[in-house]
Amino acid sequence: MSVSARATVPAAAGRPALTPGRTACVNGPARTAAHQEPPVPAARPPRPRPGADPDRRRLLGALLAVPALATGGLAGCSDGPAAPVDENGPIELSVFWWGNTRRAEATERALRLYSSRNPRVTFRVTWQAAGGYYDRLATQAGGGNVPDLFQVDDTVLTEYAQRGIALDLSPYAADGRLDLGGLPPGLADYGRVDGRLYGVPAAQTHAAVVYNKDLLRRLGVPAPTIMPWADYLAWAARVTQASGGRVAGTMDPSGDHRALWLWLRGQGGKFYQGRQLGFGSAALVDWFELWQRARNERATPAAALVDRADGGEPARQLVVTGHTAASFAWSHQLPELQRYTDDELGLAAFPGPPAAQWDLASMFWAGFHGTRHPGVVADVVTFLTTNVEVGRILGTDRGLPADLAVRQAVIQASDDPVVKRVATLGTALNDLVGPAPAPPPRGHARVRALLTAAAQDVRSGRVGARATTSKFMAQAQGALAE
Repeated sequence: MSVSARATVPAAAGRPALTPGRTACVNGPARTAAHQEPPVPAARPPRPRPGADPDRRRLLGALLAVPALATGGLAGCSDGPAAPVDENGPIELSVFWWGNTRRAEATERALRLYSSRNPRVTFRVTWQAAGGYYDRLATQAGGGNVPDLFQVDDTVLTEYAQRGIALDLSPYAADGRLDLGGLPPGLADYGRVDGRLYGVPAAQTHAAVVYNKDLLRRLGVPAPTIMPWADYLAWAARVTQASGGRVAGTMDPSGDHRALWLWLRGQGGKFYQGRQLGFGSAALVDWFELWQRARNERATPAAALVDRADGGEPARQLVVTGHTAASFAWSHQLPELQRYTDDELGLAAFPGPPAAQWDLASMFWAGFHGTRHPGVVADVVTFLTTNVEVGRILGTDRGLPADLAVRQAVIQASDDPVVKRVATLGTALNDLVGPAPAPPPRGHARVRALLTAAAQDVRSGRVGARATTSKFMAQAQGALAE
């Protein structure tokens, strides 16, 4: 689904109606004929105080005075100089993200708030469901028509940085115009590629076990806690037995790259080493055989059910379809998963040592390196990330707010018990997570797909774990070398 709408909306007005196939302009208050410079935003008081704006005075005019970063190297871009920018005229930034209607409404409200404080800046927004998002973004990149500001996750961040599509935000972070001071250091660093900042975390998430609290109460089985993988599988087999085989204990994540990644890190291993796999064939065989044993002990459901849920779509997760007591998901997906079941869902950390996890960005804000207004893009990203009022508008749909002061204010203001569960897990893991690895290299999306296909082959019994592993290793290394 691709949705946009065309409308001129005062900042104080309601959200424009969205209809498929059109583009939305999110405007601030009407501009004067002289296009006067916007007023200086109010200074933000110290971070612990809710409701604050950024803690320095930021003149948009000063940002516009900074020359745009050099561009080049992007297929489809003109080799000639960019058209001159009218520094005193109106500025329109294009913004693109994936999500649902709720995310669109909140994001447009946040952008209108920015326009209300910086009246020369307006936004042309487009959003769509996750399916096909990167295909569309790739098409735009091929034509040199990437939005000024767009949403990505770690699947493509490295590729977009190294292919010259994403804007290098390092200069703005270095001089404080892009404010990352309130983010956990590991979270901020996860947006760096080859030492340069290309992605600013829009929010933070954790890999988690989502379990059916009501079902476990009915079965008389305790909820899962932080436990070793072997103990988790024993717990899952106990659930299956307690249900008389009607419900399996856990989803089989053998084709889930994040589960394999955390399992490897829990043993001191790596998923990637530069642009190569960081593990060998023996480790992957052990992983597949671990889940073969789980299937033999009836800790997991039939292969056909697992295959159907492998794509990760919330509506297909086995914990909400009633086929398992637990599934694996990102913690910020709990509210959406809860909407698919009347039973109460709980949240627990992934099996294995908590230090295997890291401060993970659920997604990033990135700028286009060919934008005519890089300083304004950086300023908008700072506003979306560090403004408490924006944080309350955006909520936790993308995950826990990246800025800790904003996060505290949003959580304290929420009376949603599901949001509280997400925050509780995040707080519990705060001091336990390990160092962040580098974002995945180019080819990561293909490696993920190959792992899912390999796990399905092993589950079906069509191919043994060792033969499947040999094929995967060769194909994955080839994907990373492209």
